[in-house]
Amino acid sequence: MAEKEPGQDFGDADDPRLAALDQRLAQARASEASRQGVKVEADRGYSQGNRVISALIGSLVGSALIGWLFDRWFGTAPWALIVMLFLGIGVAFRQIIRISGERPE
Repeated sequence: MAEKEPGQDFGDADDPRLAALDQRLAQARASEASRQGVKVEADRGYSQGNRVISALIGSLVGSALIGWLFDRWFGTAPWALIVMLFLGIGVAFRQIIRISGERPE
């Protein structure tokens, strides 16, 4: 094969033209992403934080509501509420651990 045929891998070659082209492509992609309103890297962690907070608040409020309803229906006040709150805390921590193990996308 000849040295300069297309399709060969020139990973070891330091070509300034290729480096400049890579830099221009990265700039073009970044400007196109900002023009279209695509999320940037900083927003990904913020989104994951919002998921953690909503999991915590949602599971606690939901379990408290269910416990309160059980207390009203069965006359077991405050035991169903207390038990459901502990279950809600457990579910919230489980969800937070699961969310924190994911990579932000």
